[in-house]
Amino acid sequence: MTETFVPPTRFAVPGRIAVNEQAASVWQTATLTEIRRETARAATYRFAVPGWRGHLPGQHLLLRLTAEDGYAAQRHYSIASAPDDSGHVELTLDHVEGGEVSGWFHTVARPGDQVEVRGPVSGFFAWPGDRPALLIGAGSGVVPLMSMVRHHRARNLAVPLRLLVSARSPEELIYAREFGPETTPVFTRSAPEGVAVGRMAAAHVAPLLAEQPSSGWEAYVCGSNSFAEHASRLLVTAGQPVDRIRIERFG
Repeated sequence: MTETFVPPTRFAVPGRIAVNEQAASVWQTATLTEIRRETARAATYRFAVPGWRGHLPGQHLLLRLTAEDGYAAQRHYSIASAPDDSGHVELTLDHVEGGEVSGWFHTVARPGDQVEVRGPVSGFFAWPGDRPALLIGAGSGVVPLMSMVRHHRARNLAVPLRLLVSARSPEELIYAREFGPETTPVFTRSAPEGVAVGRMAAAHVAPLLAEQPSSGWEAYVCGSNSFAEHASRLLVTAGQPVDRIRIERFG
């Protein structure tokens, strides 16, 4: 079914529900309003979701596509937008080779198309903005972390936040245009002149642990299985308490 999806067009939009947990269990119509290219293989998709009740930075949603013959595919995607973006959500998707859903988005989807979404889902990886946050991600693992960064900026929060993000090259660094002084990029294949190339290492993590606030960091790690394990080991070796490391992995 790769690249054969036709966006659904006749979904009932549920009425207002007083309890967020109830709203999160109901499928809602999401209309694609904008597509922004982030890298050669990643793009951000902005949706209008009139019934969306908001989310916490770091949460994800369940997205469903249905083909003309009734075949449906569901995927979990991290939410990239800040909670303050009322009535809209943004997802940033890599173009996965052979992927049914990501393939449809990258080759077929156009503004005006409709899909179904349900959520938000999971509170374990959520950051409500009430504690110092040390964010570590690689590749598309930066997506839920960017929701946290955007929330931090939108609310002008005084609580410390740092982002350490790994990408193969500057051209593959998702959200590169948005990063500011809170972000330290690490490049594993190629880098600008004068910037070292290599895997994330203790030398990248140690300075962040050294500057942690008195209350300590709450660490959020997101990426592939191998990256999540590697980054977590670096954190523990540098002195980060295990019970203050939250991990979201994929692959």
